[in-house]
Amino acid sequence: MNDHLKDRDVTFIVEDGCLVRTVSGAGGRGYTHRCPKEAFEKVAHAVAETPAEGRGTCLIDVVGRENLAFTQVNVALEFLKERGLIEVRHRRCYPATADTHLDAMVEFHALAHGCRRS
Repeated sequence: MNDHLKDRDVTFIVEDGCLVRTVSGAGGRGYTHRCPKEAFEKVAHAVAETPAEGRGTCLIDVVGRENLAFTQVNVALEFLKERGLIEVRHRRCYPATADTHLDAMVEFHALAHGCRRS
């Protein structure tokens, strides 16, 4: 793992209907990317429709299939990973729950309404 990845702080919020990922790094470097709710839902559907066995999906697959921006798909996938809704095997994403889309939307709305995870 790269050392610079250890010294960063990643946060998610929902602001103005968008999932917002902010990464703050050592030395004051950082960035913020957004994913509108509609794009988030498309990504959640794409992952949910991926068979648990087989090839899985990845960022490039979802970008091409759903015609979304790379940064939007990346924000959504990183959020789904953080929440334990997808698992990554050999750089491919697979659903980690029985209804990944429903669970993703629950997490999105919980974050939007300030519900805390235990």
